[in-house]
Amino acid sequence: MAPNDEKDAPLLPWDNFSNWVHAICVVTFDLELGQAMELIYPADRELSERERTNICYLAFPDSNSGLMGNVQFHFRIRQCPQSIALNPRPAFHTFNSTCPTSIQTEDGYLYGYVYFRQVKDRTLRRGYFQKSVVLLSHLPLVSLFTTVLELVAPEYFDTGEASLEAACHHLDQWPPPTPGTTLSLPLLGTLVQVRIPSRQDKPGSASLTPSSPSHTSPGPPTILVPAPHETEAFRVLAPVLPHLNLLWELVITAEPLVVMAQSPTTAANTVQTLVSLITPLKFSGDYRPFFTIHDSEFKEYTTRTSAPPNVILGVTNPFFAKTLQHWPHIIRIGESTGSPSTQKHKIKKASALKTVEQKPGMYTKYKPHLQADKGLVKRLLKGVQTGRPVEVQTALLRRHLLELTQSFMIPLERYVASLMPLQKNICPYKAIPSLRPFNPDDFLATLELYGPQLTSGIRGDWEGLYRRFFRSVNFSVWFNARYQEVSDKLSALHLQALCDADLGRWVNSRSEVEVVDMVLRLRSKLTDADVLPVSQHTREQLQAHLNTLFMALPEDLRSVLHAS
Repeated sequence: MAPNDEKDAPLLPWDNFSNWVHAICVVTFDLELGQAMELIYPADRELSERERTNICYLAFPDSNSGLMGNVQFHFRIRQCPQSIALNPRPAFHTFNSTCPTSIQTEDGYLYGYVYFRQVKDRTLRRGYFQKSVVLLSHLPLVSLFTTVLELVAPEYFDTGEASLEAACHHLDQWPPPTPGTTLSLPLLGTLVQVRIPSRQDKPGSASLTPSSPSHTSPGPPTILVPAPHETEAFRVLAPVLPHLNLLWELVITAEPLVVMAQSPTTAANTVQTLVSLITPLKFSGDYRPFFTIHDSEFKEYTTRTSAPPNVILGVTNPFFAKTLQHWPHIIRIGESTGSPSTQKHKIKKASALKTVEQKPGMYTKYKPHLQADKGLVKRLLKGVQTGRPVEVQTALLRRHLLELTQSFMIPLERYVASLMPLQKNICPYKAIPSLRPFNPDDFLATLELYGPQLTSGIRGDWEGLYRRFFRSVNFSVWFNARYQEVSDKLSALHLQALCDADLGRWVNSRSEVEVVDMVLRLRSKLTDADVLPVSQHTREQLQAHLNTLFMALPEDLRSVLHAS
């Protein structure tokens, strides 16, 4: 389908809905079956048996029946191969090509956003009402979907299935999730206003500010979601603030890490915040904001016969203290005691974590390569004492982490740019020159002149950290993406060089074999032009060159080429 045809194509049922949400499920507790799926909306959404089972277990707090009232959290599961759509949605392609890489959708993964309610109910045999509304989506927009469920789930618990059907029909009216555009999304009598960040945004800039109120008519109430993909980083990280640089190093090198918390909300928000520590770099390891002992991948993650996988897990079941005590890095978060200055989360050796160990802390043998920025922690703690708003504290924290990641990545970006051949070496009559290979030692030799010290005041063994980073999945995914970008740029420059070449003159001094070879190359280039950032004018020039060469060939050769 051509890009312009997409707008004119008739919308199929639930097309708009599917751009945002895969399905909404209700999971209940059945005395005979345990956790069971009560309904899926829309009804035609297919989930494999394994997916259903995982969703059911992840929809309730794990081994923590003392949580009463309403609890919200989220999880992330691997889809079964047969569940993954063969034809990805155009809206996802647009989303991924225009949003920051750190929030792109990923093939084969679904996010589940949960609203769990547990209240005493004497009319039920068990004595408790236990039910969860679960919104499944491919989009990692935690704050947005948490807000959506705050509207949808209580309405469902109060009025039943009809309200869920109404909510889904409202979702089906939503425009596509377009980064960089302020969207007003109607839902059950409320407007949810959101702006998904764009790749063109200045890193760290505010996503959304309230629009001026209209004086003509009051209209429906509006809920603002300023950062739809983020958690409140300061509130989440308050217990582990002194270990911020250590955690940043563990995440950027994709080390196996487990977060043990009292509630699924704390576990999930901590894991989600950890993977965002290295923004704008994408965390490319696996992560499970909430993970239970019933998960189909439990054995894979808890086996002692091989090294722990590169995954960040959020757990609440005390059983994990025993099954994961061989993991190299463990964060145990205790009950919140209010001010972060009173939290005693000390670093302890990983071997100190015994089954009975309940003390909050950071358990690891890892020695950070970089020195801690004590000034940041002091500023944040002073902010607590002076009553600085949490949003401002979070902004300070995120700015520090953003600058740290940028200081780390800028030398790498500069080195990769230096591997690109000079534009003057691109010849229209020769093959496209390739990128020179990445050489870690050559890169490290550039650090003295162009290293992170130019933009960061943090001291330490940057070289040792880079060497560790080169062995991580974060580096390989980042470099492969950069390599593809540079290759596409070289192809686009080569296309432009072909367009600017005087092929009419060139053909006069060439043999038929050379002309035929150029015809075939130009045909291939025209195909490439469909996926490269080149203008319509460039395509037309290429077609004109192709026609010129074609007409310079004898008629019998033309007919052969025409038929091929």
